[in-house]
Amino acid sequence: MPAYSTPGVYYERVDAGAPRIAPLRTDIAGLVGIARRGPIDMAVPIDSWRQFTAWFGDVTGAGYLAYCARAFFENRGKRVWIARVGSAGTLPATMVVDTATIPAAWRISASSPGVWGNDLDVRIVETHRAQTRTNPGRSTDEYVTVGSVAGFERGTHARVPISPGTVHHRIVSFVSADERRLYWVHPDPAARESWEQTLPGLDPNTAAVVESVEYTVQVFVAGRLTTTYPDLSLAPLHPRYGPAIVPGILPPPSDERGWSAPLAPPLIAIADSRNALQIAAAEPLAASGERHPLVDGRDGLDALAVVDFIGEPTSPSDPEFVQQRATRGLRALERAREVAVIAVPDIHIQAAPPPEHRPLPPCVPDPCLPPPPPLPAAPRPEAVGDLPPRFGDEAVFLVQAAMIEQCERLRSRIAVLDAPFSTAKDGRLGLEPIRAWRRRFDSSYGALYYPWVTVSDPLRLGGAPTRAIPPSGHVTGFIARTDLTIGVHKAPANGALGWIQDLTVTVDDAPHGVLNDEHINALRAFPGRGLRIFGARTLSSDTDWRFLNIRRLLLMIERAVGLACQWAAFEPNDDATRAKLHLGLTSFLVGQWEPGALAGKTPQAGFFVRCDTTNNPPDQRANGLLVAEVGGAAAAPFEFVVLRVGRTDNQFEVAEAGVLKGVPA
Repeated sequence: MPAYSTPGVYYERVDAGAPRIAPLRTDIAGLVGIARRGPIDMAVPIDSWRQFTAWFGDVTGAGYLAYCARAFFENRGKRVWIARVGSAGTLPATMVVDTATIPAAWRISASSPGVWGNDLDVRIVETHRAQTRTNPGRSTDEYVTVGSVAGFERGTHARVPISPGTVHHRIVSFVSADERRLYWVHPDPAARESWEQTLPGLDPNTAAVVESVEYTVQVFVAGRLTTTYPDLSLAPLHPRYGPAIVPGILPPPSDERGWSAPLAPPLIAIADSRNALQIAAAEPLAASGERHPLVDGRDGLDALAVVDFIGEPTSPSDPEFVQQRATRGLRALERAREVAVIAVPDIHIQAAPPPEHRPLPPCVPDPCLPPPPPLPAAPRPEAVGDLPPRFGDEAVFLVQAAMIEQCERLRSRIAVLDAPFSTAKDGRLGLEPIRAWRRRFDSSYGALYYPWVTVSDPLRLGGAPTRAIPPSGHVTGFIARTDLTIGVHKAPANGALGWIQDLTVTVDDAPHGVLNDEHINALRAFPGRGLRIFGARTLSSDTDWRFLNIRRLLLMIERAVGLACQWAAFEPNDDATRAKLHLGLTSFLVGQWEPGALAGKTPQAGFFVRCDTTNNPPDQRANGLLVAEVGGAAAAPFEFVVLRVGRTDNQFEVAEAGVLKGVPA
């Protein structure tokens, strides 16, 4: 409290209220799988299908990830984190640029691994943006006096002819505009660097032309110019230093919540292989101006293993390189803390080779007509990579078990499990395979969906206009749509799906009843109502956690309360602090009760908050412990609405009879 000396009336603002607790987003999904391009084992937030194709490429026969991402956005999902998987054999396409005496001074590589980089060509052109003439009579070995210093700055790579036929290269250390001097050695001894070199041998009788040296790097995709990086410098101190301007794909920030990735990643990355002495020599690159291809990019999909999808456990004491090597697949997605729903569709991959593109038959000119103009050169064929193996059911189980383990450990997300292809490829298999698969799990943090869906295929693999894919992309998109339009308390079911043609297995009423009792969420076709998700159950045998929306609602409440109540740490454990905490929790839960997330006709019937001396006795407060107990009655969805039909006074009446907890008899 401030001390007052002068008599008078003063105004002080005292905030006795608790910080507001805001609901967290629950619509954000995370997908792990195989893509044509994009960073390996680094989760990237994607906000549109167009952004996905810019980062990870279009659909491919080697994976389902692109199909599922499109299904997510077509079903009105807004934000999804993508983690691309790869093996030790996944390599980027590269090329090297030499100097006169330094091999591989610069290494230019595709920004992400894969054969897609083999479609890139790079052209490097040397340019001279700034030129000036020296005053040899007013120059020394440490500096040159010039007519103008425009275009020169600290770190500029300069080309200086000291005599006919002899050219030296230096890096400008300091520019004096008043004296019009370019210093090779800084005039202040305290500011000098180890790379600075004098320039002896300058002809005192001949004015030389000093030129800056920059490089323009042009990138071609399949022979077409796509990106240009002008005025790149070899000097690390220059603001246009090549590896700093074109570093490739940068990792996300430590707190990635709300982070937006660029709409498109860079195509290439430049790395400097020179040591300090070689940088000081300032030898120019051997820039011929010719186009050179990037080579030796590999997808490495043939060596994919289960560990590439789930990663490996690490310890905080492990070295950084060990943690980076173990952070793969699901482990990479674990760092995206805002993700609320995860799926791994590509563990079910049934890879298909890319379609053949046969050349058009040659045109035979009419000998009676003038000869036609020459045809343009045929485009270079697209690089084709290898295909992943087909994973067996035990591999699928390991990945899905790891998904549920992560969700149970983090307590902030749920896992959408796809039925294995062996159980959903044909309706003649019956329901026993998927029922046996479901019995492997018992967790409220997972939900199983059956069967697969078919979507229109732009590739027309095998000549078919559609392709069967796992339903997780449609399911996560529909969950996001439900959360955004209504709320997480609404069961994500009974809504028409978008971008879907058919189902691999037709589910009628009788098999649907069997699946529902087993907590297997079925996708069904209803005449006139489209294809719909018609189940919203978890894989838990505990009836309290039967419904998916109840589990997700309680997870959201737990996370929101945990984040918003951090202010209470180190506050005095007195009545005022407990009252503020009680007020904040009550206000938040009232906000959940009003739209129907919590049951009860009144807030008191829907939840309770207890934070007083009854659950904070003196001995507990003496140990610095503050406890707030929160209880809520989540609203369960109506699964079976019974309509009783009867005849009264020669008329039929239809009225709701109630809601049953099980299958009606």
